[in-house]
Amino acid sequence: MERYYLNTQPQPNGDREVHKESCRYAPGVSNRKDLGFHANCESAVDKAKQSYNQVNGCIHCSPRCHTS
Repeated sequence: MERYYLNTQPQPNGDREVHKESCRYAPGVSNRKDLGFHANCESAVDKAKQSYNQVNGCIHCSPRCHTS
């Protein structure tokens, strides 16, 4: 299981991205929400969608969950 974070700063298209803790593109401490430990990115994205409607996986660390 890995720890996932949500970038609370939206991308230009409005998406907030979910990142693994190990991702080199993970947001800094001031722009992240801890989503906890998850077995996969789908679970982490589901958790993030409890707070935000427009959520996407990082293309680099969570490509299965990257939709746009």
